[in-house]
Amino acid sequence: LARFQIGFAPETVEHLDAIDRKHHRLIEETLDDQLLYTPEQETRNRKPVEQPGPFGATWELRFGPGNRFRVFYEVDNVAYVVWILAIGIKERDRLFVGGEEFAL
Repeated sequence: LARFQIGFAPETVEHLDAIDRKHHRLIEETLDDQLLYTPEQETRNRKPVEQPGPFGATWELRFGPGNRFRVFYEVDNVAYVVWILAIGIKERDRLFVGGEEFAL
C-alpha cells in the first residue's frame, strides 16, 4: 500500500485552537490511523461528501466520543497527500469549526 502524507490547510490551526487541547492527541492519532494508507476507502465513519462539500472537501471522517469530531479532507492521488481542510465538532445537529457554526 502506498503511504500518504497528511497536509493541513493553514486555517486548520485555528480550527484546532477552538478544540480543547486534551483532544488534540486523539485527533492526531486518528488522522494517522485512518488516513495514511486508504483515505478513499469508504467505511462506517469515513464517507464521501455530497458536492459541493464544506470547505471544498470531498471526504469526511467522523470519530471520537459520540462521533462528535469531524474532519473534512480531500485526497491528491498524484502527490499522495491527504489535505485536511477543516476540523470541527458536531453537537447534536450543529457543526462548529473554529468556533463558528456551519450549516450541515
